[in-house]
Amino acid sequence: MRDAFLVGISTLPFGRYLDVSFRELAGRAVDSLVEDSGLGVQVMGEVESAWFGNCFLGTHGQNNVRGQMVLVELMDAGVLPQRMPVTNVEAACATGSFTVHGAAREVMCGHVDVSLALAVEKVVLPNAGVDDTARQRMFAQFDGATDQLTYERFLGSYTRAAAEIGQEFAPAPDRSLFMDTYALQALAHMHRYGTTVAQIAAGAAKNHTYGSENPFAQYRFPMTPQQVLDDRLVSAPLTRAMCAPISDGAAAALVVSGDWLAGQDAAIRERAVRIKGFAASGGTYRRGSGEPTLSYEAARKAYAVADITPGDIDVAEVHDATSFGEILQVEMLGLCEQGQGGPFVADGATGPGGIVPTNTSGGLVSKGHPVGVTGLSMINELVVQLRGEAAERQVEGARIAVAENGGGVLGLEEAVCAVTVLERPSY
Repeated sequence: MRDAFLVGISTLPFGRYLDVSFRELAGRAVDSLVEDSGLGVQVMGEVESAWFGNCFLGTHGQNNVRGQMVLVELMDAGVLPQRMPVTNVEAACATGSFTVHGAAREVMCGHVDVSLALAVEKVVLPNAGVDDTARQRMFAQFDGATDQLTYERFLGSYTRAAAEIGQEFAPAPDRSLFMDTYALQALAHMHRYGTTVAQIAAGAAKNHTYGSENPFAQYRFPMTPQQVLDDRLVSAPLTRAMCAPISDGAAAALVVSGDWLAGQDAAIRERAVRIKGFAASGGTYRRGSGEPTLSYEAARKAYAVADITPGDIDVAEVHDATSFGEILQVEMLGLCEQGQGGPFVADGATGPGGIVPTNTSGGLVSKGHPVGVTGLSMINELVVQLRGEAAERQVEGARIAVAENGGGVLGLEEAVCAVTVLERPSY
């Protein structure tokens, strides 16, 4: 297998793009990618394949061949090659990571030398802030990431899990269903291990402070743990500051082979980041609330491919659609013992100068969460870190980075998880 490298990345600032089309967002992401790479726009003419991520274009009428329709104008304009094959990717919130995994596989197996990973998402719907019907329609987009074939089975798994700890599972139409599933998972963790709301708030505050230093973050203001606790309750025990906002956005990455990279100038080679390993796993209805999740399995597989251990990791991005997610995922990644994520985060192990600085982008709660784009933006943040280009949020000496990105819900865990290991090469 050949090595694969990331030589260009881009992430648009996350937020609301009501008046910007999917095609324009894709164009902006490609323009930014070209600028970041330092290779000039001519490099896009060398792209041999594209992996396109999106989840919600169906809301806008484009149920199929999404990437082909979004990228056609870039092909017509000569920015991307005519008749370039586009593979459409959908894995709920893990979609963005799988665009990179797909591009990397093509490069590693020798099928292509240059592949484009690109994701575009528009989640915010017009008038959702003032019209209840529009707001409910916006949140209903997320329903497809749950078991719609046997919805009663999905609902029953959470109803029973809630009853086991003396709680009630009660989703509401004025918020994403995922906030309720995360809330119950948090309550179960608190019941089993003594995790506290204050510990969740400490992680949220840390990430909002990181986000205040990230020019691409949707929320760019620091918060204290007390401010997080005092914010509006969304789904107990989670306050609004502990929950990812609704976001639009786009991101891209250029994946190339080692042979292709060897033919580039030293300045390009020195900024390249190696994709050292990656893996995925799937969810199950059979997981009990105290058992390791699918991200535990994906991480172990990715570590084996990359030949690393948790102790080798210098910086991480994990899927904190709510701030409880960071507490759970540092456990699943093996950064601390299971059940110890609360004190690990609250004591500063995942903050600046900590054992493994985590979510230096601000995490989903601050950076934003444009579903199909999120995983790609997480990988891009780690590339910036490994290049040493993260300014105020830079992790000094970072050499090995890991991204954990979950998607959907299947039973008491996500439906799918992608873990990606990146390395700063030594030249």
